[in-house]
Order: sequence, then structure tokens, then C-alpha cells
Amino acid sequence: MELIINIFSLVGSLALFLFGMKTMSEGLEKFAGDRLRSILAAMTKNRIMGVLTGVLITALIQSSSATTVMVVSFVNAGLMTLGQSIGVIMGANIGTTVTAWIISAVGFKVDIAAFSIPLLAIGMPLIFSGKGNRKSFGEFIFGFSFLFMGLAFLQDVATAMGIGDMVAGILAHVPQNSFFTILLFIVVGALVTMIVQSSSAAMAITLMLFGMNIPGFGFEQAAALAMGQNIGTTITAFMASLTANTQARRAALAHMFFNVFGVVAFLIVFYPACDAVSWFVDNVMGGGNDLFKLSAFHTAFNIINTLLLIGFVRQIEMLVCHVLPMKAQDEDYRLRFISGGLLSTAELSIMEAQKEIHHFAERCQRMFGFVPELMQTEDETEFNKLFSRIGKYESITDSMEMEIAAYLNKVSEGRLSDASKAQIQKMLRQITELESIGDSVYNLGRTLNRHRMHCQDAFTPEQTQHMQTMLGLVEGSLEEMMKRIDLTAPRTNITKSINIEHEINNYRKQLRNQNLYDVNAGHYSYQLGVFYIDFISECEHLADYVMNVVQAGKGLNNDYEDRPRNGQD
Repeated sequence: MELIINIFSLVGSLALFLFGMKTMSEGLEKFAGDRLRSILAAMTKNRIMGVLTGVLITALIQSSSATTVMVVSFVNAGLMTLGQSIGVIMGANIGTTVTAWIISAVGFKVDIAAFSIPLLAIGMPLIFSGKGNRKSFGEFIFGFSFLFMGLAFLQDVATAMGIGDMVAGILAHVPQNSFFTILLFIVVGALVTMIVQSSSAAMAITLMLFGMNIPGFGFEQAAALAMGQNIGTTITAFMASLTANTQARRAALAHMFFNVFGVVAFLIVFYPACDAVSWFVDNVMGGGNDLFKLSAFHTAFNIINTLLLIGFVRQIEMLVCHVLPMKAQDEDYRLRFISGGLLSTAELSIMEAQKEIHHFAERCQRMFGFVPELMQTEDETEFNKLFSRIGKYESITDSMEMEIAAYLNKVSEGRLSDASKAQIQKMLRQITELESIGDSVYNLGRTLNRHRMHCQDAFTPEQTQHMQTMLGLVEGSLEEMMKRIDLTAPRTNITKSINIEHEINNYRKQLRNQNLYDVNAGHYSYQLGVFYIDFISECEHLADYVMNVVQAGKGLNNDYEDRPRNGQD
């Protein structure tokens, strides 16, 4: 019974450590998320700055996995190139070594857990303050406290269970001073890191075991575990990229190639490297703490690996592009920017969804561009092909609305600021109206198709001119909508959109009255007039939906829809 309790205590201590690491990282990301993303965007213009950026951000949030996942999501959202991401990933590997230095310096020497409880008292009022930044900083304090409490509990439980003796017993059956043993420890390090999904947690366990002076588990064995952890940590970004686009998968693959290459290269000079690090710590740093040797090795490994490969970023990029080629039809029928799982923080997921909505709007605008072409097409085969294409686009817009809405609903389940909650509501309204634009464009195509099939009379030159003028006004409305949705464009007011909307409404009324007069005067048949005015009215409805998208982005109520939404009816 005691053994079972100890096992659960050991797992619980590790869980507390991981939870603390996650909470601390997420708290700091939310506290300084926009700043971190601004740093990523501004400081990755060249590979050197990219590396330094990766070091800085990872040292701050204490998680190379979080940085790498953030980078993958940036590449997925088109905010960072593949080449830029490789530099940041290199820096993230260096930045994550800060955790090992902190633990080596104070984790097992000073009773940090004793200070953790008072820290919780400081963090509690911040957690319940309700203010976004204060709450996020409170989460950071709580995470920091939980991290070191978990570390202290982990050491206490491991000592009580006699983990050191257990490990020594296992190692007694493993050949000592064998290169095979080093390879075995690398594999174990990779597997442990893959399981706990945190190289920092795996490094904490390694430092704890190394500090126990277990027979058969010396500096070289611990260093091999640390090398394996560098391979295991790549699995987090790789899993995050599985449902992302090709560029994001390439970034994750580059991370894996980079770390695997470093391990292979260091294996060639493994024993001399260990001796060099030991000499440096003993003679330059003054010795006194063997844990510093492992931290120094971990840091040296990542710095040297970066120095070796920093000049070959372009070659790494070419390699991963060769392994993962871009298909001609890649993502033609799928979302481009958001993946099946949420990446990094909720705020970052919202940003990805915004990019996807922009892509959604572009597809609607491109779909609308088929209508003038359909009007001018006389060949029946070409007409049917183009009308079928419009129908295909309409089906895609339906799917995009559902998938983006499902993604936003997942995001809304997380902890969000009031501003983020309001932003999600705006985005949900936008995608609903964008889907209606797709329906309306299809209705325009269907009206032209019905006219072609059921009416022998062609549109008069005057009708054709009026229809083209109306399409031009709607196109102008769509262009203004795209300016409002474009995240990189400067914010403008919606006065021009409102003016175009009024112009479309007035033009529709004018054409409707003129149509009644022309039909009564016998200028064309009643049936032709019905198809003509249906087309004009549908253009006006489409413009209503466009205006609703603009208003949703502005946070205003929808005042322009004058009919119930009925899909394609």
C-alpha cells in the first residue's frame, strides 16, 4: 500500500511541476503576449536576430516547446517565413537551458518551496482582481510557486522511495564506460521527454538523479540523457503541425533535423566534450557544484549546434522543402491557417482565426468575380463549367463557416480576456455573413442559369448595362470590406462602405421602378423582367451581407439586412 501511495505521490509531484511550468508559461504569454508577438515579428528580419529573439522569448516564458509551437503557428498563419522560423527555433534551444541553470543554482540547495507559499499569498489577490494583466501576472506567480513546490516534492518522494538505489540496481546490469550505454541513455532521454512533453521537466528529473550521486549514473550518462531530451522535445511542435499547412510542417521538421544533427555531431566528440565542460566548470567557474557541469554541457551543446548550423539555414530550408514538397492542389479544399488543434495561447489562436477569415473573404470575393464572366459567356459548355465552379465554391464557403465556427468555439472554452471574448463574437458574426455572401453569389449564378434555361429572350443592352453597373457597385463594396478585414491595413472608417450601400439601395429602387414601366410599355416580356429584377435584387441583398461584415468588424449592430436569411432560396 505504501508503495502505491509513493508512486502516486511521485506522479503527483511531477504533475505539479508540469502544471506549474505550464501555468507560469501561459501566464507570462498572456501578460506579454502582444509584446512577444511584436518582438517575433520585428526581430526576425535576419537569422542572427532570429536566434537572439528565440533565446530571449524562451528564457522569458521558460518553455522551448511553447516558443516552437508559437513559431509553427506563426508560419501556419503566414506571419513568418520558414527561414525566419529556423533561426528562432535555434535560439529557443539555447533559451530553454536557463531552466537548468536556475534549478542547478537554487533548486536543490535552497528551500524554494518554503518561499512558494508566501508567493501564493501575493499571487492570490492578483488572480481574483479581474484585470487582464494583473490576473495573468498572478497566474505567472502561481505557476512559479507550483513549479518549485513540485520540484521539492519530487526530490522528497524520490528520496523516500529510494529511487537512487533502484536506478543503481538497474544500471548495475548495464555495461559501464560503453558507447552503447551512451546511446541507450540518449534514447531514454528522448522517450521520457516525449512522454512528459517538457524538456524542462525531463531536465529537472535528470538534475535530481545526477545530484543523488547514483553509482553508474555520472556526468557522462546525465549528459547523454540531456542530448536525448533535445530530440524528444521536437515531438511537441511536430504534433502541433500535423494538422497545419505544409510550411508549418516544414518548420517542425526543421526543428527535428536541427536537434538530431546536433546529437549526431556531438556523439563524434562526446567524451572530449564532456572533459572540456568538466575542466571549464572546475577551473573557470570555480567548481563546487557538479550540477553546473550538466547545465554547462546542456548550454554548450545548444550553442555549438547553433553556431555550426546558423550559416546553413538556407540549406536546411531547401532540405525540408525537398522532404515535404508543396503539392499543386495543396489545401485547395481545406482551411489554410487554422489547424485542428489549438496552438499556444487563446490570443494566438484568435489571430490565426482572423487570418482564416481574411482568406474566407478573399474566396468570397474571388467567387463573386465569376459572375460577370458568367454573364458574358455564350458557349453552353463553358457556362455550365463556370456555374458548376460557383456551386463548388458555395459548398466550400459552407464548410469554411462551420469549421471556423467550431474552431472559435474551442477557443472560447479557454480563459479569455473580455476583449478577446468580444472579438470572438465579432468574428462569429463575420463568418455567418461571409457564408451568406457565398449563398448570394450562388443565387446570382442560379438566376443567370434559370434565365438561360427557361427564357428565350436575351437581356436587352440597357438591362445588361444596368446589371454590369450594379455588379461594379457590389465589387466596390467588397473591396471596402476587404480593407476592413485586412489585419495589416491601417484602420479606416466605414463611411465609404455606407455610401456605396446607399448608392446600391437607391439604384435598385430606380431600376425596379424602371422595370415596371418597361414591362407595362411592352419593351420586353414580363418573364424577362422577373429574371432581370431578381438579379438586381440579389445584388442588393449581397451588398447587405457585405455591409454586415463591415459592421461586425466595427462592433456595430446589423442594420442593413432586410430579409430573412434563407440560404439559396
